[in-house]
Amino acid sequence: MDIMETIKNQIADNNVILYMKGSPDAPQCGFSMKASQAVMACGQRFAFVDVLTNPDIRANLPKYANWPTFPQLWVGGELIGGCDIITEMHEKGELKTVIDAAVPDEA
Repeated sequence: MDIMETIKNQIADNNVILYMKGSPDAPQCGFSMKASQAVMACGQRFAFVDVLTNPDIRANLPKYANWPTFPQLWVGGELIGGCDIITEMHEKGELKTVIDAAVPDEA
């Protein structure tokens, strides 16, 4: 499968996905740390992709998203943005609302 198709499928298959450097438990840069903490604080499960261990995704996601930097948060198939936007939305209480709306209630 072509890398752009892989990225498209990852975004389609996960209601909330964070492309970051490292993992939420072991972020590899300050921006990824702040972003993952904000997403975790929303209380919903989310997927993540470590772009440091996935060089093809790291090289191609900025082209796919038309967004040059990491981390990148995708919710409901839409790019939310990077660290600054994620942090700002979290501080305003908007991030939890957006994430909660994208995650189906589990029965």
